[in-house]
Amino acid sequence: MCVAGCPVTHITLHKYAVRMAARQFAFSTFHAPFGEITVVASDKGVHNVMFDATETPRNLQNDELVENPRHPVVKEAVSQLKEYFAGKRTKFDLKLDLEGTEFQVAAWKALATVPYAKTASYATQAARIKRPTATRAVGAANGRNPVAIVLPCHRIVGANGSLTGFAGGLVVKQWLLDHEQKVAQRSK
Repeated sequence: MCVAGCPVTHITLHKYAVRMAARQFAFSTFHAPFGEITVVASDKGVHNVMFDATETPRNLQNDELVENPRHPVVKEAVSQLKEYFAGKRTKFDLKLDLEGTEFQVAAWKALATVPYAKTASYATQAARIKRPTATRAVGAANGRNPVAIVLPCHRIVGANGSLTGFAGGLVVKQWLLDHEQKVAQRSK
């Protein structure tokens, strides 16, 4: 065991730096019609909306998560999501605390432009961010969408209209699309 004057390895410094940079997020979990939903937020906005969270997402692995259903951002997000599931809300009005590359954030924000109860292709989404040849990259960004449902990646389908990958699983994706169709039909 070395005391003073020992060289500190890069790994040790990296782990120390990560621990020093840890942030604190509030979260709450509630039951949706198809399973558990966990909302994670900072004071800036919603950071994650996750399905049946069994693993901490990569963007939260070094952070402290504190259960706090009374946190104002968490409380509002849970309220709006419950309204969505009850068929009383078709648009979300939430501040978001998105963490990703410039491309990912642009792709995620483009998801909000897909109208309720409608679908769009990855190619359409890529064109919306003025990157028409970036269809695969858009798909990869959607796969990392931290704010599911609020930023509706479930509305993105294959070019032929087929359901494609979704963090909550294709059964949940189909449920969300069917739910929106039923609500839209009732509103006519």
